[in-house]
Amino acid sequence: MNHRTLMLAALVLPALASADVVWRGDFETGDRSQWSKTQMVNPDRLQVVESPVRSGKYALRALVKQGDDPINASGNRNELLYHSREAVGSEYYYRWSTMFAPDYPSAKTWQLFAQWHHYGCCGSPPIQFIVNGEEMILAAVGQVVWKAPLVRGMWNDFIFHVKWSPDAREGFIELYRNGKLEAPKTFVATMFPNDFNYIKLGLYRNSTIAQDGVVFHDDFVMATTLEDVLASGSTPSSQPGGEGPALPSTLPEPGATPAPRPGEQAAVEELDPTGGPSGGCSAGPSGLLAVLGLLPLMPLLRRRRR
Repeated sequence: MNHRTLMLAALVLPALASADVVWRGDFETGDRSQWSKTQMVNPDRLQVVESPVRSGKYALRALVKQGDDPINASGNRNELLYHSREAVGSEYYYRWSTMFAPDYPSAKTWQLFAQWHHYGCCGSPPIQFIVNGEEMILAAVGQVVWKAPLVRGMWNDFIFHVKWSPDAREGFIELYRNGKLEAPKTFVATMFPNDFNYIKLGLYRNSTIAQDGVVFHDDFVMATTLEDVLASGSTPSSQPGGEGPALPSTLPEPGATPAPRPGEQAAVEELDPTGGPSGGCSAGPSGLLAVLGLLPLMPLLRRRRR
């Protein structure tokens, strides 16, 4: 590489690494093609629909019936997967909207509607967005960092800010919902050692739940700054049950509640063992990565599979 090429690269690469939308999974293609993979028993379980939508023309309708087990694993599921491969030290903002159907089942057990899973074969995912009974819960490596009442028939607009790290002194999360900072910046481990994460969206739940479950997802965007996820939204649409809050043009400043300094214990609580998925192990995308990721965790493996 000559001197001129090096100078050009020095100018271009910082621009490429600057604030930008990294990926969209907003279904505006009219299909599931933005996503890497599906885990579904039938195409009718993950349908791209024109109503209800949060923005644009299309959204995803995820349906799970008892017995749906497309990957011969624990629980019942129909999910989309995107190979986002978040690495240690990376920091992103994720924006999406979720609506639970008016008849969404109330069950005092785990139902995951979004997750960031590790590539290792076994254990609960590092990041879980859970419904348990009449609560929505966000858990990071087994630590509960946010709870809110379950709302049916209305859109929940999430902005999820994460620094990815297995070190609780370095990793952190923030969560905005409907334009409000509901989980201020909290230092907590957000991934497992020697592993990467990837995004899963849909519905994954305890196999004991008999009632059909339907959840809608829309407008998923992954970006490097808050401004990018805010600027990337389409015009909000109405939906059953009345219109949800307008998508905000600005959000409150993060850190409304002082966050723990590195070295301090984050103000979180342990996730109840019944609050997340359990079971054995299923085949993962990378056998070697699975082994490397699990070696440091062997003493801790009360963890369960995805």
